[in-house]
Amino acid sequence: MPRRKDEPGFSRRSFLKTVGAGGVAAGVLAKTPVKAQGGVNAVGPGAVPISLTINGQVHRLEIEPRVTLLDALRTRLTPPLTGVKRVCDRGACGACTMIVDGRTVYSCSTLAIEVQGKQIRTVDGLASGATMHPVQQAFCDVDALMCGFCTPGFVVATVALLEKYPNATPQQMRKGLDGNICRCGTFVRIMDAAVKAKRVLRG
Repeated sequence: MPRRKDEPGFSRRSFLKTVGAGGVAAGVLAKTPVKAQGGVNAVGPGAVPISLTINGQVHRLEIEPRVTLLDALRTRLTPPLTGVKRVCDRGACGACTMIVDGRTVYSCSTLAIEVQGKQIRTVDGLASGATMHPVQQAFCDVDALMCGFCTPGFVVATVALLEKYPNATPQQMRKGLDGNICRCGTFVRIMDAAVKAKRVLRG
């Protein structure tokens, strides 16, 4: 038993040793895997059936509640939807942007189980057959991409922006796209693409 702070012989070192040992023990217990059926080690709740409506098509999956929307689409669908990209994986860069019920979300920090019953749109579903969406076409026309990792997220964010504000001002465009980052620095051409797409969509 460690001495109390008011008892003789108490030291900061003995206190820290006690606290440290307790923290390690708690961490080990918290991370101890549970033996599931079939001898597989599992941590947390098992897979549950969910239904996702993606680009107008219903997909039924069995996934753990911890699976993000990004992982559900990229690794759990058959065939997978890989247009949406994983870059920062912590809701900071916008490369994984999707539209859920008309609003943009970072799919890397959105649980798939949370968006059941909602309309999910990704860059994979924007084109109509062989015809690209006007925003996609504008990005190609003005060469608004460099390495391409951020491009799907910017395209989806621009689509959502122009659907909400068909006559978006430059200030609205900058604000609507400020949740996306291009590490190559093609922001000027991305804005040019948004302006061109706005003109095309307005006819």
